[in-house]
Amino acid sequence: MIQRCTRFGNCKLVQSFRAGSSSSPSSSSKIGDYHRFASQASSSLQQVLEPSTYSDDENPDVDWDNLGFCMMRTDYMYMTKCTKGECFEQGQLSRYGNIELSPAAGVLNYGQGLFEGTKAYRSEDGRLLLFRPEQNAIRMKMGAERMCMPSPSIDQFVDAVKQTAIANKRWIPPTGKGSLYLRPLLMGSGQILGLGAAPEYIFLIYVSPVGNYFKEGFAPLNLYVEEEFDRASRGGTGGVKSVTNYAPGLKALTRAKSRGFSDVLYLDSVNKKFIEEVSSCNIFILKGNVISSPAANGTILEGVTRKSIIDIAREHGYQVEERVITIDELIDADEVFCTGTAVGVAPVGSVTYKGQRIEFKTGPHAVSQKLYTTLEGIKRGLIKDNKGWIVEIE
Repeated sequence: MIQRCTRFGNCKLVQSFRAGSSSSPSSSSKIGDYHRFASQASSSLQQVLEPSTYSDDENPDVDWDNLGFCMMRTDYMYMTKCTKGECFEQGQLSRYGNIELSPAAGVLNYGQGLFEGTKAYRSEDGRLLLFRPEQNAIRMKMGAERMCMPSPSIDQFVDAVKQTAIANKRWIPPTGKGSLYLRPLLMGSGQILGLGAAPEYIFLIYVSPVGNYFKEGFAPLNLYVEEEFDRASRGGTGGVKSVTNYAPGLKALTRAKSRGFSDVLYLDSVNKKFIEEVSSCNIFILKGNVISSPAANGTILEGVTRKSIIDIAREHGYQVEERVITIDELIDADEVFCTGTAVGVAPVGSVTYKGQRIEFKTGPHAVSQKLYTTLEGIKRGLIKDNKGWIVEIE
């Protein structure tokens, strides 16, 4: 047997391979405090090295200047499992690749799954930074409770994100060229025929380097107000990041894009007059010195970027309100912008409603640009973080 030890910061991955055969040891432990867990994880991660085309070159062959938001195969992913009623095992890093699921898996048959999104950045002085990953962990726990699933502890979630980012650090773009998008998944992997909670669950993280989410890049978005289809309803799952929230929106999104729009803005499902969310992000309006965003009342996802922009706006002296907002108020706004992990802070140039196109202020002097500059400066280590939002991983 041959072993190769690869170190990722404080994490060590022991890779073993034997000609003609392979085996994969597993380990489990109860979740303790963060420091004990991190120490155990870094010393016991083991995975079989399978034949692959991966290279250990520090510089991957990527055109960093032309990154879009699409999947790029990277080096490693993280995975752990648990059975219903138990805690998640200590996770393992493995080479990125397909996973095996039963056709009767709960996530495939009944949509029992959640996902999150967070990013890793490279600072100008070479540090690797995460932005508020504990907020994603908290949101996953809330979503898991709603979807009748166990979830990793906050410490385990954050540690798993750290490990995965460090293992794939060569895919973190140079500063200012993009970020490494990390996608944590929580799914019912166990077999279940009748409607019910799955007996087994997988927590997994994969990554991809990304640039701008929208094809427009930094150009203002053109939104279409959707009146036929709803995104969410009271008592549903609109307030959690369930995998079932997104595919139903493809019909409206595809139709809007075919007409030249960037994305869809949804109204409430009851009155059809209150704005709620864009299909992939939260929305804000500015009128005078007041910045408003629809209240997170169960139909709207409480985004991490949304929460951060609210704090930053207040620090800049703006009055911020989370409340019910009518479509008429949006039409009368001075500025409109969207926020999200994938999109960052994106200015809205126009909104089309009932055939009428309403245009809004954009450009370098827009308030949204000021907020974007501050947020990105904190994320990339250019502005001092006084809030404890940044987690340095190397």
